[in-house]
Amino acid sequence: MTRESARALIRARILPLIVATALFMENLDSTVIATSLPRIAQDLGTSPIHLKLALTSYLLALAIFIPASGWMADRFGPRTIFRLAIIIFAAGSISCGASHGLTWLVISRVVQGMGGSMMVPVGRLIVLRTTPKAGFVNALAWLTVPALVGPVMGPPLGGFITTYFDWRWIFWINIPIAVLGVALATAFIPKITTDGVRSFDFLGFAMVGPGLAAFLTGVTMAGLGLASAGVMATLIVGGLLLVVLYVRHALRVEAPLVDLRLLAIPTFRLAALGGTLFRVGGGALPFLLPLMFQLGFGLTPFQSGMMTFATGVGAITMKFMAQRLLNRFGFRNILLWNAVLGALFLAAPAGFTATMPYLLMVGTLFMGGIFRSLQFTSINAVAYCEVPQERLSSATSFNAVLQQLSSSIGITVAAFGLESVQAYSGSTEITAATFPPVFLLVAAISFSSIIWFSKLAPDAGGDLLQRHAGPKPAAAE
Repeated sequence: MTRESARALIRARILPLIVATALFMENLDSTVIATSLPRIAQDLGTSPIHLKLALTSYLLALAIFIPASGWMADRFGPRTIFRLAIIIFAAGSISCGASHGLTWLVISRVVQGMGGSMMVPVGRLIVLRTTPKAGFVNALAWLTVPALVGPVMGPPLGGFITTYFDWRWIFWINIPIAVLGVALATAFIPKITTDGVRSFDFLGFAMVGPGLAAFLTGVTMAGLGLASAGVMATLIVGGLLLVVLYVRHALRVEAPLVDLRLLAIPTFRLAALGGTLFRVGGGALPFLLPLMFQLGFGLTPFQSGMMTFATGVGAITMKFMAQRLLNRFGFRNILLWNAVLGALFLAAPAGFTATMPYLLMVGTLFMGGIFRSLQFTSINAVAYCEVPQERLSSATSFNAVLQQLSSSIGITVAAFGLESVQAYSGSTEITAATFPPVFLLVAAISFSSIIWFSKLAPDAGGDLLQRHAGPKPAAAE
């Protein structure tokens, strides 16, 4: 093998797999904690619905700090920031495992979010910067297929640890993965430099991050009794005001922190708007399913995890068919019609009962994972197809912020739905009857994404298609 061919192999295979260790760690962590929420709530003496703060605080930290990740990668180098991000994430994981109260756990999750905010988008940027545009789809596949093992392993592993050991170990298992990730990044990721690094938008950072955090914190705290109505109103209104001010600021300065001008690119805009709506349902599902199986059906965390892992298996299965489907039908047709199928399978758990056959429920979750995986694959790929190379760092940061916000909104909507159903029924307990309306609600939000996908041009993303290619794995989320 020549030196050039060896370098090509590293770019095409090894680098994405190294970056995938970070994605694996993050996805494993998020699915593990979702499965263990009821047991953690019991141990910390709080409500499982209150523990949505442990999920949303992490996502909010991502939304706050992700906008700075692109600039930091340009300024200090992607390899340096990627390694630092893994270390910070690991430190937050250690603290999460040592938590003895809701406040401690939430703060530790924020530290994890600070690491994750740089870890995933900078890792994706490393792959995009070292890969020709024609190879984006397959490079992103090698980046994310190993990471999809996280959602497959997470539910049964988290359930097993929580049922037979201690839930704190669900966080501490991140440490050896982090050590491996730092070692491989040091050995194989090349030094990547960027010329003409723009100045950091401190004013924008002071507006967009706190604005999003204040607004979503106020909405998330609603109904939990953790703050007065005045405090929540101040957070919501103040957050919205900061976001509006940021929009005005971003359209006036040359190099804003989150470049809203990217929305002028048709494929990026439609993928961002439609993708955000569709991901709301996907973000709600990992929160709702473990609660329904454990609190509604009386299953153990391990039994619950052995059911919800089917969505991850479905996601992996689709990665090896997505390229062929996209080649055959094109991005617009896939995004439009698959949104309908994905929404239907998001609504399907509304019909689950404690007496329903196990295989029927697992099969339904498996099929839902297939359709959501195809949708995420298509959205992620088409979003970057028209983005110039010099704007990729801004685009990856922007897209990552939207992904985390949509997941946070999904959890918030799901929790609000559960609380509303409880209030309407006059019940103080979460039962199996609490869940069906909430599944229908989040499915309807995901279904509305067809409004935006229908506006895509018939040939959108044509440069990414391989009309005569065989089946290959495709990009994923």
